[in-house]
Amino acid sequence: MIGDEPLLNKKVLVPRGKDQAKSFSKLVKAYGGIPVEIPLIAFRPVEKNKKLEECVERLHTYDWIIFTSNVTVETFFSFVAAGSDLPKIAVIGKRTEAVLKEKGFQVEFVPSAYVAEVFVAEFLPHIHHGSRVLIPKGNLAREYIAASLMEVGAEVDEVVIYENYLPDESRRKLAKILAEGQLDILTFTSPSTVEHLMAVVDEYGLSEQLKCCKIGCIGPVTEKKLREFGLPIHASPAVYTVKEMLKCLVEFIREEDGGSKQHFCQL
Repeated sequence: MIGDEPLLNKKVLVPRGKDQAKSFSKLVKAYGGIPVEIPLIAFRPVEKNKKLEECVERLHTYDWIIFTSNVTVETFFSFVAAGSDLPKIAVIGKRTEAVLKEKGFQVEFVPSAYVAEVFVAEFLPHIHHGSRVLIPKGNLAREYIAASLMEVGAEVDEVVIYENYLPDESRRKLAKILAEGQLDILTFTSPSTVEHLMAVVDEYGLSEQLKCCKIGCIGPVTEKKLREFGLPIHASPAVYTVKEMLKCLVEFIREEDGGSKQHFCQL
């Protein structure tokens, strides 16, 4: 166990799918908490379509391909053979880089922070007028990277390769657990996890049940989405990982006797 178990018996929402929830739940248990696994986001590949097929056929014509998540990588290679030749690869995130390396690909660019704004600022020197860039993405992904690259003259093709949705089973389970007041801490790893939880809250009239919960999140875009819904943010780490988010929540809880406040850790 870590320290004096600051999350002792607190029930913590783990919003990730089964494959990704294991390490998250392990960290919660290490702090003495009780993980409650409810995937707030799931992914499914889109049906093959003309634009996707054309982008795959033209892979050799691109200068760069940008992967923004592990899901994007795994889904992309459900359409493209793992041994295919790719253009130079840029990613957001060390984990995404690791997944590509496991597949035998070299990553040419990784930003110093794992958000689109930092990625663009640091990646632009690699782009010139006429550079051809492919961005495979999910149906709810932001257009910020593509728009920023096109502003400096790059030719960018964005292609949706997967859909982001809330599983029906998660919807029912979340509604029941919130209604029974069985969650003490809510954690959000993306804007979509916020939107999906709030859709359930609105559908079942559960806004009052959120008032007793502490909230932690990862990244400024997720923070923004929480504020749009009028939700407080009690912990948001400077390093955008689950591990740092939980550390930040623990620090908030330890200091809470001084009054509830937003706590933005500089870790």
